[in-house]
Amino acid sequence: MFKVTTSAFQKRLQLRNDLQSGRLLSYPGAMAPLVAMLIEAQGFDGIYLSGAVLAAELGLPDIGLTTMTEVTQRGYQIARTTNLPAIIDIDTGFGVSINVARTVRELEQLGLAGCHLEDQQLPKRCGHLDQQTLVPFAEMERRIQAAVKARLDPNFLIIARTDARSVEGLAKAIERAKGYAAAGADMIFPEALRDEREFAAMRNAVEVPLLANMTEFGKSKLLSRQQLNELGYNMVIYPVTGLRLAMKAIEDGFAHLRAEGSQQALLEAMQTRSRLYELLGYEEDYDFQ
Repeated sequence: MFKVTTSAFQKRLQLRNDLQSGRLLSYPGAMAPLVAMLIEAQGFDGIYLSGAVLAAELGLPDIGLTTMTEVTQRGYQIARTTNLPAIIDIDTGFGVSINVARTVRELEQLGLAGCHLEDQQLPKRCGHLDQQTLVPFAEMERRIQAAVKARLDPNFLIIARTDARSVEGLAKAIERAKGYAAAGADMIFPEALRDEREFAAMRNAVEVPLLANMTEFGKSKLLSRQQLNELGYNMVIYPVTGLRLAMKAIEDGFAHLRAEGSQQALLEAMQTRSRLYELLGYEEDYDFQ
């Protein structure tokens, strides 16, 4: 707990400064505070909180069923455990423009460094599935403007995600991205671009920072950090990687336990008690006076 010495203001300033560095920032997804602590220990640049993962953690599909309170409070629980800036997925903003504004204000007060909102209609769908429906440009423009107006700290990052590539094609996605930047978005998140050519076309057309989503089993080719850096992208997220790794290990481990009746053969695949306590800062917090 006392390993965190960086204020929310400092984290947001750190993110803004990092975006000016010219290097690609890597933000793995954290589904729990403990995972965020591990991401920091591994030396990454920041923490990403995926709406799909937050929904899955609650046993829900990613179709916009989570509430503002569930998402913002989970954001707080994760952001408070790390010195790194954390950005969070707020789906479509939990309502109309005034709901977007309240969400941004809540997130800022809870210590998040930024958020992204998308241009889908409810019920929304995962950006790497088909049959999404988009709101008109003017509606998304209002959402972005409300988010920008609501923040008190100008360093709180407003990221606009567009799902237009899968619905309207690349040219329309670029058109929307440019419009969202003009509306005040600090960064654009073009979802489900297919390959290097499409990532390059978006970069060539949009002047503000760009976020690349390297999610597994989706529509985007999995590009390396070196490739994305050479393409001129500013941030890469790995939103569900941790959850997928963990769930596969848990599923296989419990299958073994059910079949064999003992976890003895699994011990070498487990994080040890001592490593867990080291990550948590157990001794430091216990001895704190």
